[in-house]
Amino acid sequence: MAEQVTFYEAVGGEETFHRLVHRFYQGVADDPDLRALYPEEDLGPAEERLRLFLIQYWGGPTTYSQRRGHPRLRMRHVPFVIGQAERDAWLRHMRDAVDDLELPEPLEKQLWDYFTMAAQSMVNSPT
Repeated sequence: MAEQVTFYEAVGGEETFHRLVHRFYQGVADDPDLRALYPEEDLGPAEERLRLFLIQYWGGPTTYSQRRGHPRLRMRHVPFVIGQAERDAWLRHMRDAVDDLELPEPLEKQLWDYFTMAAQSMVNSPT
């Protein structure tokens, strides 16, 4: 009987998510439109939160919920105006980060489909 492998394990575990999220925030740091959505001067805490969330979401340790409770993504993003431009910029930087991972196509597609759905669900402004 084959042992089930989580997506988290299949893509390389914590190190892969560390690389993904770090690369993503390198893009965010230099993007004037997106940078405005991150009030903290240091992006490190936001980077850690996203990394821990993604690790948990994809089947890794549940450190995110242990520290922060239920993710409540839409609720946590309500204070920020997120329109199509912000969504598109977020996806652009995440696309660069996903591409850098060079995952096998089925895993890359699964990850990207999630990110496009999640980014769209955060839009809370018509502009």
